[in-house]
Amino acid sequence: MYSISIEDEDSYSCAVKGHEDLSSPAVYKPKNTSVSVSPSGEIVEDSSVTLTCSSDANPPVQSYTWYKKNGGGYQSMTGPHHVFNQIQSSDTGEYYCEAQNEMGTDWSRTINMDVKSLPDDPKNTSVSVSPSDEIVEGSSVTLTCSSDANPPVDKYTWYKKNGASLTGSEKTYTFTTISSEDRGEYYCEAENKYGRLNSSSVSVDVQC
Repeated sequence: MYSISIEDEDSYSCAVKGHEDLSSPAVYKPKNTSVSVSPSGEIVEDSSVTLTCSSDANPPVQSYTWYKKNGGGYQSMTGPHHVFNQIQSSDTGEYYCEAQNEMGTDWSRTINMDVKSLPDDPKNTSVSVSPSDEIVEGSSVTLTCSSDANPPVDKYTWYKKNGASLTGSEKTYTFTTISSEDRGEYYCEAENKYGRLNSSSVSVDVQC
């Protein structure tokens, strides 16, 4: 074919005239390309995970390219596997592969890989104030406690610096009508079954 076009895409075989039932094996570009992940169950950080690209092609697939959706691509010239020796939560995403031989190219559908963080005590505990600008007596003010934890935080405790703990164990603490007596520094404690961690204090300055 001196001038090949997309309409010529097909699988091809040959046979001796008069013996068409004894045709050669067909040659064709990759097809039915798919991705599998091993292990197939829950994936946790620091474990070993293998992605495998499978494709039906003749001649066999010559090269595989792996892609992370909304991310970069990387070339694997040695085979259809990509191994994460110590997978991290940042590796969470959708992956697909490209299979190529001298007849053409085919792409798999995406496979979603969700990497769970290892169980741990709370980290990066902090407090934010809303509104963040000037606070006036009689207004409503909300303190929010944020923390990275796996499993998630199941108890929050609020404190006023140099004072007693506040009532409530929720992620937010609200002053419905704040007064000048509420002026001071506040912090929170985040707790799950693996431990607890206090935040730095945040200053609440109430203007009369």
